[in-house]
Amino acid sequence: MNRLNVARLAAAVAGGLAVTVLAACSSSGTTSSSPSKSSSASVSTSSASGQRVKLVWWHDGDTEPLKSYWAGVAKGFEAIHPNVTIEVDAFRSEDLQNTRIPNALRGSNPPDLFQQWGGGREADQAAAGKLLDITTRAAGTIASLGGAVGGWTVGGKVYGLPWDMAIEGFWYNKALFAQAGITGTPATFTDLETDIAKLRAIGVAPISLGAKDQWPAAHYWFNFALRDCTTAIMQQAAVDKTFTDPCFAQAGTDLQAFLKTNPFQSGFLGTTAQQGASSSAGLLATGKAAMELMGAWEPSAVGGLTADKKIPSFLAWFPFPTTTGGKGDPTSAMGGGGGFSCSYTAPPECVELLQYIDSEKVQEGLAAIGAGIPALPSAASALTDPNLKAVAAAQANVKYVQLWLDVAYGSNVGGALNQSVTNLMAGQGDAGSIVTAITQAAAQG
Repeated sequence: MNRLNVARLAAAVAGGLAVTVLAACSSSGTTSSSPSKSSSASVSTSSASGQRVKLVWWHDGDTEPLKSYWAGVAKGFEAIHPNVTIEVDAFRSEDLQNTRIPNALRGSNPPDLFQQWGGGREADQAAAGKLLDITTRAAGTIASLGGAVGGWTVGGKVYGLPWDMAIEGFWYNKALFAQAGITGTPATFTDLETDIAKLRAIGVAPISLGAKDQWPAAHYWFNFALRDCTTAIMQQAAVDKTFTDPCFAQAGTDLQAFLKTNPFQSGFLGTTAQQGASSSAGLLATGKAAMELMGAWEPSAVGGLTADKKIPSFLAWFPFPTTTGGKGDPTSAMGGGGGFSCSYTAPPECVELLQYIDSEKVQEGLAAIGAGIPALPSAASALTDPNLKAVAAAQANVKYVQLWLDVAYGSNVGGALNQSVTNLMAGQGDAGSIVTAITQAAAQG
């Protein structure tokens, strides 16, 4: 099969990911969205142990189409590994990150395969001896993924693999933009503020935000920091957890100024991110809000919340706008991806399942259903959703991708960052209080 190589994320350096643009060629043939009959030359069709094995797999694809797709992946793996049975459980991302995974890893019976976002959290888990080192056992798959594995690498060893990788931006309703008289998309925050006023004038919430889950609120500070700080400062902060440069406080100042434009829906502090029609994704799906800042999983989430359970034709994407006076690279972007790790108690078959998820046919199927931008570069040719194609095209021109800060900085600092930004949005604290909170969290280790 011919392959289309698009933006490949080069090795993570100090929590950041640099993008290398590879040569592209056309691809032909059809792609099935079901992985149940697929196989790959890099994936064994006989299990490592040969004994009856039960694998427990936890993931955050709790909405369609990803929930059903992962169930199909499990069946496909079982079909070529007759001695393996997989128990698949889907949970909300917040539940997994904040409760289920930490509690399970503290116990003696964690899931074999579980959702892994890489960065500092994975580093903490690896340091505690809770993850399998797959560097040697998954060497072929690691090589095929290239630099995308950087965010899942700790001290030169690989403890997890991504299944998707993409940059963040604003998802918006083209019909509402047209109704408000907005032509084009905002390139600067001055443009965005003008558009916010136009959307308010037609009685629609300009931007939906699920601040109850905290991390969607924190992503605004993440992006302002990326615009205000140089790439070198962002990279170094992920290493030494030092936030003394004035650019970090400036990010909070920029966020406070943005809040004065009244950009979000009423009650955004009590709104969840992606659960039901009243969530922030639901507001975008039902036309009650015009925009939402999210990663490349958004089309799938929004599609699952529409009446016909399809990705709406009105959906489109634009990158986070530039700010005035910022020292960051205007072509930089915040991003990351979903992935999986095997826990320290997992049998060898877990590593085989991990590699199967990143096999070409499974990755092409993920692209075809619009679940995200596949981590395997050759599978990007199977993307069918024009929105994800747009993100992939934009990603090819991004010089620097910063891994989500609450992931890059680890659990303690990341948690303090999410909480302190949400507090600022609630009118509790100021720009300096965010820097104080994450500095204190870093000092606590």
